[in-house]
Amino acid sequence: MSIRLSVITTRTGDQGTTGLGDGSRVDKDAPRIAALGDVDELNSTIGVLRAEPLPHAIDMLLGRVQNDLFDMGAELCIPGHTAVNQDHVLFLEEALAEHNAKLGKLQEFILPGGSRPAALAHVARTICRRAERAVITLNRSEPVNAPVIQYLNRLSDLCFVLARILNNAADKPDVLWGR
Repeated sequence: MSIRLSVITTRTGDQGTTGLGDGSRVDKDAPRIAALGDVDELNSTIGVLRAEPLPHAIDMLLGRVQNDLFDMGAELCIPGHTAVNQDHVLFLEEALAEHNAKLGKLQEFILPGGSRPAALAHVARTICRRAERAVITLNRSEPVNAPVIQYLNRLSDLCFVLARILNNAADKPDVLWGR
């Protein structure tokens, strides 16, 4: 993408519309903007998680995820543009397999919590699920590249697994659901 912003306050959105990357304007509450906003919020939340002390490998993994989410935002911002592909999904699947192999079998449901980084990973997971729902809603009216939906689905799973990994790294137990 070659578009760079030099002026942030443009006043072009004062009437409730916003510009897409192709120059078209849509309502600020359009499904495409809702999906784009949820992906942006997810990326920001992962940035908050990365501000915590994390194992280096997890920080690097989340850095790649943030770049992928930025590319996804570009794809959502420009109708017809493709930035996310099966390689992105495969990357998450491999990361999931690697980190999940380090964990014991689940015996009970896990509640969000434990260490602060784990709790933030759970927040990222829930925002990721919302972003996935928003993209699916968009897909009902405008076709969305299938790997975008798959990526968000895998990423929410990865956030859950990373929450458990981060609790282990902090020597904190997962918070188990009490019947």
